Amino acid sequence: MLSGRMLEGLPPNNAAHMFRLVCDETSARAVADLVVEMFDPADAAAAAFELTPDTKDWASRDWVVEAYFGCEPDQDYVRELIASAAGAEAAAKTVFSTIEQRDWIASSLEGLAPVRAGRFLVYGSHDRGSAGPNDIALEIEAALAFGTGHHGTTRGCLVMLDAILKRRRPRHILDVGTGTGVLAIAAAKALHIPVACGDIDPISVEATRANAILNGAGPWIRPVVARGLQHPDLQAGKPYDLIFANILARPLRGLAPSIAKASATGADIVLSGLLGGDVAGVLSAYEAQGLSLTKRINIDGWATLHLRSGGTAARPYEIVPVF
Repeated sequence: MLSGRMLEGLPPNNAAHMFRLVCDETSARAVADLVVEMFDPADAAAAAFELTPDTKDWASRDWVVEAYFGCEPDQDYVRELIASAAGAEAAAKTVFSTIEQRDWIASSLEGLAPVRAGRFLVYGSHDRGSAGPNDIALEIEAALAFGTGHHGTTRGCLVMLDAILKRRRPRHILDVGTGTGVLAIAAAKALHIPVACGDIDPISVEATRANAILNGAGPWIRPVVARGLQHPDLQAGKPYDLIFANILARPLRGLAPSIAKASATGADIVLSGLLGGDVAGVLSAYEAQGLSLTKRINIDGWATLHLRSGGTAARPYEIVPVF
C-alpha cells in the first residue's frame, strides 16, 4: 500500500526512464517539487509518497520520491539537483532505471473495481454493463492521463458534484486541469449541457475528447489545451457558477485569483489534489479572493474542498464518505 501518492504532473508520453530515492518526507517532497520546477511538464513528472508496512522495501516509515521522464535524463545534472534539495548522500543513493510504459498505465488499471460516488458510477471497459438503471455511468480509460475515479481526489469531487446537484442545477461549468475528463463528463451527462474544460497536457485533452465520445457526451465536451484558464474558449464562458480544479496544492494556490475572477456570485468551487497539510495554504489563497469554505471531504488521506464565492458561507464541516 502506498500512502499519499500522487504524481505532480502527468507521466510523459512514452515515458521510459525514471529515478527512485528512499529518504525522509521533507527530502522526498523537496526533490519532487524541484523536478517539477526544473523540467517541462510535458517531459517529466514526479511523485512523493510514504512507504507503509505492507510495501516490500518498507523500513522505518521511509518516504520515496519517483520521477518519470520521456527522454533519458542527464544523470549528473539530476543528481546535482537532488543534492541541492536533499544533500549529497541522497543524490548518491538515487537509483536510475528504465521502465516499460505498461508499468504505469495498463498495470495500474488491472483489477480495478467500479467506483461509486453518489449517483455516479465510474468503471473501466472490463466492467462494462455494471451500471444500474438509475446510475450516471462513466466509462473511463485513463490512458496517459490522470483520473480513473479510483483516486480519492476524483471520488471526492464526484461526491461534491452529486451533493451540489441535489441542491441546484448549475448552468455554466468549468473543469480546470481536466485529466481524463471524468468530472466534466459527469457534469455534462447529469445536466445535458456543455461543460468547458482544459488541461496543460495535450495527451489529457485527447483522452478527454475520446472519453467524452465513448460516454455519449461528445456534443457537450470540447476540451482545449490551456495553462489554467488561459484560453479564449475558457474565458468566453465566464462567469461560471460551478468550477472544478482537481490539480495539486501549488498550482491551485497560483490559480486562486483567476478562478475567483471567473466565478459568478454564489458559485460553487470544488478543489482537490490536496493532502491534509496542504489545505491551510490553499484555503488562505482562496479566502484572500473572497471565497469561503462550506464543506470538506477526506478520502484516503486526500482532501476535497467545497468553497462558495460571495456572501457569507455556512460554517465549515467535514464528512468522511464510506464506499
